[in-house]
Amino acid sequence: MFDTESYLAGLAVILGAGLVVWLLSLRIRDVSIVDSLWPLMFLFAAVTYYTIPPATGPRAELIVALVAIWSIRLFAYITWRNWGEAEDRRYQAIRANNAPNFSLKSLYIVFGLQGAIAWIVSVPLLAAIVSPSALAPLDYLGVGVWFAGMVYEAGGDYQLARFRADSANRGKVLDYGLWRYTRHPNYFGNACVWWGFGIIAVSGGAWWAPISPLLMTVVLLKVSGVSLLEKDIGDRRPDYAEYITRTSAFIPCPARRLKSSEQRSSQRG
Repeated sequence: MFDTESYLAGLAVILGAGLVVWLLSLRIRDVSIVDSLWPLMFLFAAVTYYTIPPATGPRAELIVALVAIWSIRLFAYITWRNWGEAEDRRYQAIRANNAPNFSLKSLYIVFGLQGAIAWIVSVPLLAAIVSPSALAPLDYLGVGVWFAGMVYEAGGDYQLARFRADSANRGKVLDYGLWRYTRHPNYFGNACVWWGFGIIAVSGGAWWAPISPLLMTVVLLKVSGVSLLEKDIGDRRPDYAEYITRTSAFIPCPARRLKSSEQRSSQRG
């Protein structure tokens, strides 16, 4: 079962929100606010998918609640983190590479593109909301994966915020807590949240739903997440190269022990 009308309505709502925030970005000359909008796009889509279809299934309230908890938390954190800061260096680079007329280009390069990705990724939410099948053990597995993702995402953000709040840590690398097991616990948690949604949608009969969390995982790893963040982080934090050698990039793993230079020398000899 799939409601095309509701899905297209979700696109209209997402792009409408993107247009409004784009106009605000022109006033403040900062497109970084799209990061705050990003999680809300999914909440807007979920609410649309919940209100427009003629009938919803037993997963409808569950999905809307889980999306609301995740999106509002992430929106609040990103907005607090970026408040009063200059435009993020990622968007400064995009602005420089797309001059002149970036103000207009940002409508589709930044806001339109992210809106389209959010719309595509959101499709399991609709599938789960309209599915008439009864709840099954797989749904509870999905909720468990979602919960684990929230722990990693929110916990990683909290630990990083506390670390950055201490001026003594300037230029240092956070390598304890959740950050001891993965260099990006917040991104890993984000991916788990979406795998949780995908599992719930599969339980509702949408066998194709894993395509969505897979896309989100690729984006987090290769597009706007791990690879982009680590592109120049070594220039700002000299100890990061050593951190990479002993810490998993994404999936949490026990930290690898580094051999001392004396041990390496004796082994070579």
